[in-house]
Amino acid sequence: MKALLHNYSSFLNLFVISKGSITFTQSIAAIALIFILLYIFFRSTSVYLIDYVCYLPPDNLRIPHSHFIEHFQLCNYDKEIIEFHTKVLEKSGIGAEACGPESIHQLPPGTSMKHAQAETEMVLFTIVNDLLTKHNVHPKSIDILVSNCSLFCPTPCITSTIINKFGFRSNVKSFSLSGMGCSAGLLSVSLVKDLLKVHKNSLALVLSMEAVAPNGYTGNTKSKLIANALFRMGGAAILLSNKNQDRGIAKYKLQHLVRTHLGSKDRAYQSVYQEPDENNIVGVSLSRSLLSVAASALRINIKTLGPLVLPYSEQLQYVLSMLRSKIWAVENREMYVPNFKKAFEHFCIHAGGKTVIDGIVENLKLHREDGEASRMALYRFGNTSSSSLWYELSYLEAKGRVKKGHKVWQIGFGSGFKCNSAVWKCLSDIDPNVRSVWSDRIHLYPVEIPVFDC
Repeated sequence: MKALLHNYSSFLNLFVISKGSITFTQSIAAIALIFILLYIFFRSTSVYLIDYVCYLPPDNLRIPHSHFIEHFQLCNYDKEIIEFHTKVLEKSGIGAEACGPESIHQLPPGTSMKHAQAETEMVLFTIVNDLLTKHNVHPKSIDILVSNCSLFCPTPCITSTIINKFGFRSNVKSFSLSGMGCSAGLLSVSLVKDLLKVHKNSLALVLSMEAVAPNGYTGNTKSKLIANALFRMGGAAILLSNKNQDRGIAKYKLQHLVRTHLGSKDRAYQSVYQEPDENNIVGVSLSRSLLSVAASALRINIKTLGPLVLPYSEQLQYVLSMLRSKIWAVENREMYVPNFKKAFEHFCIHAGGKTVIDGIVENLKLHREDGEASRMALYRFGNTSSSSLWYELSYLEAKGRVKKGHKVWQIGFGSGFKCNSAVWKCLSDIDPNVRSVWSDRIHLYPVEIPVFDC
């Protein structure tokens, strides 16, 4: 800053030396130039979402419920465990088209590092190639590369695998995130956002996925068996930029990204927890308090996000409601829930499970159709972890619902416990006929998800 002001002083001195004094007009021009340069120097960098691609597994990798249960029977699980899995599947909201990697179809399922590596390469190589080819982007044009995969962390890391496969530059800034759960997709976007503030005129590639192959639980602890029924194969590649010239081709502009972490509270920290059972078999435990922890994290997240996006009328009603409950101690009166429909046209809620989606829709006082994209992504693709939000956005685009000026609220949840929100503003009308993971059967959706009396 001192160097910058010194340059401006030198600039003004030129007038003094050359003419002895400067005129009023010249003074105004110099001051205006200073303010223009200061604006350019300190202005915030916009983050543009040029495009994204989701992985579409081949149909031969589908896992219908009957197939799933048959595998457990052939693997000699106890009848009680098989019945528990059946109930979880029936309540999950996942349909017959959700897929698993080839190794899961084997008997017994392949859970080695070799299988995990094969699944990772199958997903990421496909979506990176599709995205870069679609926009004629050479791999050496990528300045920043970020990957997130929570439970598979190989050496060399996942970004190194991508760099090796596609021949990225030797000075590409690469980061591999692990252990951050289903919210890691938005965490990766947050990391890129911060990096783009420093590195001007840069192109960033974010890769989000979860490896299913090495993480199937083979023990008998019910809290760890739930994940077996929920998680499926998937992934997304997202192309981001801070180049002004890319605004014309970008789909969205990032307006807000709010992160909440409740790791300091034991109940939240242990709500999604990987650990061995009494037989030393490792699995991810989902606690009974998970839904209440997620609701609490969302409430805290909204306290920061709300003032950024809600109209003043909604903020005022919320403040008055809070005053009534705290100052005047009004009993039996619910806190006012702001109408987020006045801030957003579309909602992408992490497809962690049918119960999660329904709970968030209810807590936010949304309409049932506001959770449609999340339910349909869950039904067709299952819980694809950090990439699920992009399957949901793709659904909205394929339905032709996203228009120029619309705002989309993405809500991610993950272990830790974390709740992250991203707000995107659509920069142009989205063509629903552009090929995507939904193109082949979007006309079949939405579907009525079966309800079982369990």
